[in-house]
Amino acid sequence: MTDQVATNVHWHDGDITREDRARLIQQRGATLWFTGLSGSGKSSVAVALEQRLYEMGHLSYRLDGDNIRLGINKNLGFSAEDRAENIRRIGEIAKLFADTGVITLSSFISPYRQDRDRVREIHESADLTFIEVFVDCPLEEAEKRDPKGLYKKARAGEIKNFTGIDDPYEAPLAPEIHLHTAAMSVEQEVDTVIDYLQQHGYLRAPQ
Repeated sequence: MTDQVATNVHWHDGDITREDRARLIQQRGATLWFTGLSGSGKSSVAVALEQRLYEMGHLSYRLDGDNIRLGINKNLGFSAEDRAENIRRIGEIAKLFADTGVITLSSFISPYRQDRDRVREIHESADLTFIEVFVDCPLEEAEKRDPKGLYKKARAGEIKNFTGIDDPYEAPLAPEIHLHTAAMSVEQEVDTVIDYLQQHGYLRAPQ
């Protein structure tokens, strides 16, 4: 984990608890971490899930890879070190959203297992839920889709450190949710995630 640099800083608790916030919006906060290759469908399922949750009356917020890199992480590249810091920052942001009671949809390639495990630790150390969602798509299928033309550029040597081509992707070993995106429709994927959230009580507030 990144070392604490600033000194003489202390966490300041408020008077409103996590449970108070959950009762207010009638749901429990959690982070769903969508991981998979570029073109696997992470963003598509996260967008559709956000819409479904809204229709069901639940508050969620979507954190997307490109969107974050256009803002808070605009100073980071794609080296292993920058990827790790990118994911660490996003993990801290997701933790704050989950603490408010929001269902946070984090959609990032996040290719390194160690980085994802650190985000899990960030949540679990704060007694918050981290749900890893593996959007499993074979490389050949992701290349066939290639919605942004990135694989073509990577194969031509125009993009370096591209996951799946000249950088590795370490698949989750035991994700809470495993979506086989080449064999499932987006609607089926959303149904699978909603079923998990309902079965584990995240779509209702603590009593």
